[in-house]
Amino acid sequence: IMENVVFIPSQSATKEAILRYSAQNLPSGTYKLTVLGNDMSANESSKQGYTIHFEVIQSASITNFFPYPNPASSSVQFVFTLTGKEIPDDIQIQIMTVTGKIVRKITRAELGFITIGHNITEFAWDCTDQFGDRLANGVYLYKVKAQLNGETLKIRETSGDHFFTNGIGKLYIIN
Repeated sequence: IMENVVFIPSQSATKEAILRYSAQNLPSGTYKLTVLGNDMSANESSKQGYTIHFEVIQSASITNFFPYPNPASSSVQFVFTLTGKEIPDDIQIQIMTVTGKIVRKITRAELGFITIGHNITEFAWDCTDQFGDRLANGVYLYKVKAQLNGETLKIRETSGDHFFTNGIGKLYIIN
């Protein structure tokens, strides 16, 4: 396990030391990582150490998909998490009225650089429709579709997704 650890000592009395652990090829599951340390004189940093819990998801999915900020007044970026080993070939965000009329489609090409893990898009949507006209104040829906190797990417729901259900979320525009 030590080959996956990099330790960067503190550069001054006011900075913290950094420990980087790169978990490679872990099977899907929930993990607990506890770090214990001591100084050159064998003094322990603490009795309980530092513990974090994390989850590894090897299957391709998309989750925690949110517009930011929400409510929005002038521009919106999208925050989301991708799991798996490959970036989706296609991601499309459809902005719709509450009656289901699509007023704007945002494509994978527009979103900018994305990676496996947490993302915030480089693209900032300006709250306009497909013709460049500003949308009126109100509630809009956004629907996310993603494909990987020709198959629809699973939208994995988490406890934080109570505003994003079955691939559809709400967006509030206030001018």
